[in-house]
Amino acid sequence: MLHSHHFFLPLFSGLATAANLYASHYSGTINYLTLTKSSDTAYSLTQTSSTRSGNQLPSWLTYDGEGKALYVSDEVFVGSGTLTSFSIGANGALTQSGKVTTPAGGVANCLYAGANGKGFIANAHYQTSALSTFKLPLNGGQPIQNIKYTMAGRGANPSRQDAPHPHHAFVDPTGGYLLVPDLGADIIRIYSIDKTSGQLTECPNAKLPPGTGPRHGAFWAPPSAAKSSRVRRGNAAAAEGTILFIANELSNTVSGWSVAYPSGGCITLALKQTLTPYSGNSSAPMGTKVGEIKVKDNFLYSSNRNDKKFDPNDSITQYSISSTGSISWVDLTSSYGTYPRTFDINKAGDLVAIGDQTTANVAIVRRVPATGKLTGQVANLRIGAAGTPENEDGVSAVVWAE
Repeated sequence: MLHSHHFFLPLFSGLATAANLYASHYSGTINYLTLTKSSDTAYSLTQTSSTRSGNQLPSWLTYDGEGKALYVSDEVFVGSGTLTSFSIGANGALTQSGKVTTPAGGVANCLYAGANGKGFIANAHYQTSALSTFKLPLNGGQPIQNIKYTMAGRGANPSRQDAPHPHHAFVDPTGGYLLVPDLGADIIRIYSIDKTSGQLTECPNAKLPPGTGPRHGAFWAPPSAAKSSRVRRGNAAAAEGTILFIANELSNTVSGWSVAYPSGGCITLALKQTLTPYSGNSSAPMGTKVGEIKVKDNFLYSSNRNDKKFDPNDSITQYSISSTGSISWVDLTSSYGTYPRTFDINKAGDLVAIGDQTTANVAIVRRVPATGKLTGQVANLRIGAAGTPENEDGVSAVVWAE
């Protein structure tokens, strides 16, 4: 099955193992990559194939290994965009299986609800201040909902907060709620999910300090909750201790929010902690933009675009997560390129794929699962044309195909 997609090849006197990834490029391609490991220190990363995405500015990839499907958002700035789906065949081959028209500015999508949590898809649209949802499989039909956001006047950062700008959509650990960080409005939008119909019902949102600019989010649950099969919507005991982490692009911080699950009501968020990505909670260099955020076990990571901490390259920050959900700064390592828009940690937790947007490369970095440490690059591959700083070009997304 493709979602495991590890196989063995004879190489010289030993054995080689391989894993695969998909990386999208703003030129309109989805590229299938193969990482081959012939020894503990010898890796190679190659491009196996390239497929047109079916939209103008492919910006986000959601990979469904079990369903052998890939979903691609479109960040086109004007007019209408598209959301495309692909079925995955042998050797990672992509065949377009569905396409729908969406508002412009699609920057993220996620699967949610249905019998297995993959019956519907939600799409955040940055430029058009909207959230759209569709039933799967995509068949060219109308959205279930097209939620339009408005706000009264500009925010504390007028040039970036001229309107609502939803930048991510993701589901909580129980599958009962969908969250949308809104960079323009300085709020985290919360919706309860009807798992049968896919309908979203708005809950009270969480407000951030003016000028924070929430961009991406990721949940962490303490080991007792993460291992419990009782974690379901409405089971407050099983979900106790859950923390939501948010990457804040405009303030260049990461914030932790405690999550409460009242019986029969919406979840609520309470701000617990805020840190910068740098040692001693020091401020980010001018021009920095915190990007994506990921949780793996008891460690948190953020990508820091344009900080030039490893000149000319940018950086990735590692934090540790305590048993109570508080974070502490641990380390800063190179992103091995510029403008790390995207990164993904493999299931084994021993490799990280970093998609550097402007240098248009994918860097593979070794990770030590026990300590969470990123200990150096093992492979690097340029994909397509390099981008221009601050433009939507270059590499846009990378995901492990497992």
